[in-house]
Amino acid sequence: MKNALFTEAVADHVWRTRYQWREDGHMQEPSIAATWDRVALAVALAEPYHRDQWRERFRSILQDFRFLPGGRILAGAGTTRGATLFNCFVMGSIEDSIQGIFNALREAMVTLQAGGGIGLDFSTLRPAGSAAVASAGVASGPVSFMTVWEAANAVLEAGNVRRGAMMATLRCDHPDVEAFVQAKGTAGALSHFNLSLLISDEFMRAVEQDQAWPLLFPLGTHPIAAGAEVCERIWSGSAAPQLCRVHKRIPARGLWDQIVQAQHANAEPGVLFIDRINRANNLWYREQISATNPCGEVPLPAYGGCNLGSINLSRFVRQPFAAHPDLDFDALRATACIATRFLDNVHDISLFPLKSQEKAVHASRRIGLGITGLADMFLMLGLRYGAPASLELSRQIMATIRDCAYRTSIEIAREKGAFPAFDKVSYGASPFVLELSHELQDAIAQLGIRNSHLLALAPAGSVSLLANNVSSGIEPVFGFEATRRVRGADGQAVMFAPQDNAWRHFKELHGANAQRPAHFVQAVDVPAEDQLNLMAALQPFVDNAIAKTVRLPPSATVQDLEMVLLRAWELGLKGCTVYREGSLGGAAVVASQ
Repeated sequence: MKNALFTEAVADHVWRTRYQWREDGHMQEPSIAATWDRVALAVALAEPYHRDQWRERFRSILQDFRFLPGGRILAGAGTTRGATLFNCFVMGSIEDSIQGIFNALREAMVTLQAGGGIGLDFSTLRPAGSAAVASAGVASGPVSFMTVWEAANAVLEAGNVRRGAMMATLRCDHPDVEAFVQAKGTAGALSHFNLSLLISDEFMRAVEQDQAWPLLFPLGTHPIAAGAEVCERIWSGSAAPQLCRVHKRIPARGLWDQIVQAQHANAEPGVLFIDRINRANNLWYREQISATNPCGEVPLPAYGGCNLGSINLSRFVRQPFAAHPDLDFDALRATACIATRFLDNVHDISLFPLKSQEKAVHASRRIGLGITGLADMFLMLGLRYGAPASLELSRQIMATIRDCAYRTSIEIAREKGAFPAFDKVSYGASPFVLELSHELQDAIAQLGIRNSHLLALAPAGSVSLLANNVSSGIEPVFGFEATRRVRGADGQAVMFAPQDNAWRHFKELHGANAQRPAHFVQAVDVPAEDQLNLMAALQPFVDNAIAKTVRLPPSATVQDLEMVLLRAWELGLKGCTVYREGSLGGAAVVASQ
């Protein structure tokens, strides 16, 4: 399937600036091809038998950028670096004490130093102004402690090539929720964090019905004050209901308006529909989720982790831009099966920063197989992003990958055993599993399954750039011509101007001055409704989650943004982040046409 579309010029440039530098500043490998050799060999070493055959199979899907493992795998597999191969972690529950807070900070910095991105739920920290009995003072609240993580990450980042990635979450009924919503209102505030608000079904109903919304916090060992209003909630960090004191009530629509206005101005916080996430969790019977990895595609329990990889759909188009192009589904199935085994093997060769992470990750053996190059694939096939035909093809693709991944995981379970937390009855009752074919459900009941979760749609930004600037994840093409900023080996920004992969190939076929066909759309041309419909088309086939930012033009109003969030809720999505062009400075990619 080799063609002129896939030169190694962009790949080598990104590789030199992004991945392949040792601590002493020297190159480890001469080319991306040598990296494929290293990674395939390292991942094959997890196999008890037929390692040479598996090495060749792993090498075959890496070749020509057909399968793009997460950056941690590419950079670390088969090296002597003390780094994890997992992109995604959620840290443990933060204990509401100085000792607990700074122990959580230590664990977070150890994980970031090892290369993992982290999510943290700050809902367990008491609200600002609460009594701090041990110090005879008052608590400063979760947002103030987020600045401690921010400062520590900045110091840690100063000595590393890779920027540390963190996600902070907070419950929508925490008394400090308004401060959290406004936390990025100042330029540069909490720049190392992505923020997401945990939105409950009850809150959305309160918004719809214009009700008062209680802000509350667990009493813990504190007595109930005379006249205090109390209620029970299953709070973050606990599976059992806790008695909570209502601090105050505010209009639900007033809080909703603040959320919408903050997203319009700052693109944050995003929203996570947390009840929906927990209901859909394959491990509903043993996990309570309140945070995700930094980009939001993998909801995880305390100390949970997941590794990632993306199938580059643009590599499976036969006769791109011709009169009758099509997608090679046989090759896609073969790649999905091998990629599933590849990611499962990563569990057995990766280091983990903390023993608690190793234990939690091993219990579920989560992997996140996804796709990238979706928009470029549409261009090659003559489809407009968001058109009905593009949605139907997307469903077919993800259904194919889902079934291949689950079938392969069942086969690996027959060979190597099911994931340790597998419970045949409870796992089989999860909503996602119940939507599988009866054949797959019966096989799971009989043989078990190797991985609790298998699918995640990640942004795949860096690895897509590595693959000659193919469109990232399931996003529209951001810009056919763009200026790109990549963090270099010395920590400084490196600027270059790659063209979109499909656009470059089209010009190679039709000349440098070729006019773009009508279906060649980029992000600013794709209505929000089309972006949401694509997410909704894929969500039923993804057992983790989807990371996609709905992009709006600079002229979008607060009301426009509100309609996007409400529509995401109506469509059954697990979360939504909206970016209005111009609402944030310092973009990593700037479209030039």
